[in-house]
Amino acid sequence: MRALLLLLVPLVAVWTVPADAADRPNVLFIAVDDLNDWIHCLGGHPDCRSPNIDRLAERGTLFTRSYCAAPACNPSRASLMTGVRPWTSGVYVNPQPWKPAMPDAVTLPQHFRNHGYTAVGSGKIFHGAYDDPTSWDDYLTKGRDPKPVPEVLEDPRSRSGGIVWGVLDVEDDAMNDHKMVDYAIDYLSQEHDKPFFLACGIYRPHMPWQVPRKYYDMYPADKVRLPDVPEGDLEDLPEAGVNMARPQGDHAKMLQTGNWRYAVQAYLASITFADSEVGRLLDALDASPHRDNTIIVLWGDHGWHLGEKQHWRKFALWEEATRAPLIMVAPGVTQVGSVCGRTVDFMNIYPTLCELCDLPVTDQLEGVSMLPLLKDPEADWDRAAVTTHGRGNHAVRTERFRYIRYAGGGEELYDHDADPMEWTNLAADENFAAVKRDLARWLPSTEAPEAAYDPKKRPKKARQTTRTRD
Repeated sequence: MRALLLLLVPLVAVWTVPADAADRPNVLFIAVDDLNDWIHCLGGHPDCRSPNIDRLAERGTLFTRSYCAAPACNPSRASLMTGVRPWTSGVYVNPQPWKPAMPDAVTLPQHFRNHGYTAVGSGKIFHGAYDDPTSWDDYLTKGRDPKPVPEVLEDPRSRSGGIVWGVLDVEDDAMNDHKMVDYAIDYLSQEHDKPFFLACGIYRPHMPWQVPRKYYDMYPADKVRLPDVPEGDLEDLPEAGVNMARPQGDHAKMLQTGNWRYAVQAYLASITFADSEVGRLLDALDASPHRDNTIIVLWGDHGWHLGEKQHWRKFALWEEATRAPLIMVAPGVTQVGSVCGRTVDFMNIYPTLCELCDLPVTDQLEGVSMLPLLKDPEADWDRAAVTTHGRGNHAVRTERFRYIRYAGGGEELYDHDADPMEWTNLAADENFAAVKRDLARWLPSTEAPEAAYDPKKRPKKARQTTRTRD
């Protein structure tokens, strides 16, 4: 299959980025909401079908150890789109509007606009109520999806507490994501007198996992494989880790209702629906006049647990909540079908695009360019990936280890060479004391106070919990 894909993707001539803005490469910027590492090319779930994301990976560089700056939509997207980390901005959780906290921050599309680009987009790029119209020349805001019929909505096999899914008897073109992709397809079909930054935010597999029936039919519930969750997995965690897992919440409800298998089916169906929309975008780019001069970036804003660590949703600092897809295709720079196993986080996307497009890298940005890894996926790289969830809670990920330190001092350490599922906490093992000290150097020395909360969405006891609504 890989050999066939290589034949189907013609090589293009190497370019050097010119000073003239009109000749700079375009950017197609694809965000897929709540997409974890279950896609086929990352191997996170043995049943997952994601042929279009897989073929995108074959066109350029697939990062196999890529991590969000925060495992929640708003702080993750705010960090990626401004290049400013949560511990600098104070935007740690969802109900903290990012713009009042960073009034002078120049967003990624604004930076491109300031240097001769047209910036347009559709769907979910910033988080929900905290969109930023000033970042765009034109933007189509996310709309609503159809709802299942009452029989499906009321079916006890279509929800478990706050985890909601259900079959839709509609065609793909009735879905909001399809309309958002239509906007991008229309833009790609046109000639433009300036280079463009075109963003397309695909909402699925964000809940509710309500997608057309044909995607459910690809995953018969009785054949779906569940995550491997051993008994007693939380016994070696500090109290803060158990509180973050909330085993008596979503997971207990899922077991009580007997719906675990149906929820996994629905999440997989939603991934494959989103993948089909990615495929439409790629086909449109290939049929357009911009095929050979367009950088493609695909990213998921964070991961998602479906029972691992007896946890559901994001809102945690383990691998499944923090690892998310990142694929970059830069014609003439990336190698066809290359795979990079270095640990990177999404703070690096903004400066990488600046360097690829010959835009200045400003002091605002807290990441570094990954251009050396795009040119050579095995290049030396001495940086860890760092994820923050709530003030004082951080995870440091290197190619071998994950180290978590909570605000109260609790710790977790996992050796991914021996324990890729993070089942054994080594933090108390003196044999790893030097490893912890080395990893701790990536933790922030100072942290911004919490940014102001949205008065309509402030969670109760906000300072005692990092759990917030989607």
